Amino acid sequence: MTRLFLLLLLVAAMSCRSSQRIAQSAGKGKAGSPGPASDATQGQFKRPVTGAAQLELLLSKISGKRVALLVNQTAVVGKAHLADTLKSRGVNLIKIFSPEHGFRGTADAGEEVRDGVDPVTGIPVVSLYGTKNYKATPKHLEDVDIVIFDIQDVGVRFFTFISSLHYMMEACAENGKKMIVLDRPNPNSSYVDGPVRQPDQKSFVGMHAIPIVHGMTIGEYAQMVNGEGWLEGKTPCELEVIKLKDWKHTDSYTLSIRPSPNLPNDHAIGLYPSTCLFEGTALSVGRGTQNPFELIGHPDLKDQPFEFTPISIDGMAKDPKLKDQHCYGVDLRKMKLKKEIDLNPLITLYNAFPDKEKFFIPYFDKLAGNTTLKDQIKAGMTEKEIRDSWKAELDHFKATRKKYLLYP
Repeated sequence: MTRLFLLLLLVAAMSCRSSQRIAQSAGKGKAGSPGPASDATQGQFKRPVTGAAQLELLLSKISGKRVALLVNQTAVVGKAHLADTLKSRGVNLIKIFSPEHGFRGTADAGEEVRDGVDPVTGIPVVSLYGTKNYKATPKHLEDVDIVIFDIQDVGVRFFTFISSLHYMMEACAENGKKMIVLDRPNPNSSYVDGPVRQPDQKSFVGMHAIPIVHGMTIGEYAQMVNGEGWLEGKTPCELEVIKLKDWKHTDSYTLSIRPSPNLPNDHAIGLYPSTCLFEGTALSVGRGTQNPFELIGHPDLKDQPFEFTPISIDGMAKDPKLKDQHCYGVDLRKMKLKKEIDLNPLITLYNAFPDKEKFFIPYFDKLAGNTTLKDQIKAGMTEKEIRDSWKAELDHFKATRKKYLLYP
């Protein structure tokens, strides 16, 4: 009897420990974490279902059509690229249009992307970046019925994929073609912030009169481009958005694939709306290190606490700013992210820079979207004073934005 009693106690203890492990495993789940949620967490946390993942719905809309893609390396269905998936399902895939960084996402920022043939699928690839024209021509579209857009955005005005979206919508409108946008979460969608781009600063890093952080998915943004008459001639594009499922704007979201070569992690993506402004200065943003947009520095900032040296890194930065020069600056890898653009590093390092006349370069105004921000920092205005100057235009944009939201 004693042995039987001890055996029952042992079984009970093992069962208890097993239950604790399951409970602990369930507690680690969070919205947006990589991979499917466990059964224990499925009811509480659901990973968003992207437009591309709704494959049967998409196939029903393109059956019998001649299809082109505007995609990069982020256009995946599970672990397979959308191009490979559609081709395997018998879709008549005519061509692929590639944006900045190229179809497979290996080109450096600003590097010319050339036309070619994808070695995996054998499909012709037409570059819409680094050529004389960012926009598909009538010749490009003459043998196409539908263009599918599937690119992971990060919700920032100067991230050029929304400019590529604009030009493809415009080309589709002018040539009577339909566009289908496969929506994806925006990791910076929980807030709207920054100065609104002014008319004299229109460029490929600032196509529209929006703030730096627009707080919209790519599908919502496409609807705004159409609805606000931003396309040439104000002719709308025939547009359909395959919406996300199980996602809202306040959800956190971890990207399983880098949206561009120099955004390697969630923290860098969260800092990007703030630290990309340093691309318009003499300072390095950490390109040429494993932590771009988290490290800021310059050889002349010798009194700063952190040191790094940008080097050439294949697949990330072949010729980074201040290459092979020892830089002093700040390490922002542990900096707590704010739901707003953080101007403090910019103001602090401007004040610390010995030759202030060389701190800003002309590109800064394109990134800021105005000539005012640079002058405000030079004049010694506080972050609060600068932020207050954005309020009226931000409020107007937020009211416009509401008309196009697809998610709570």
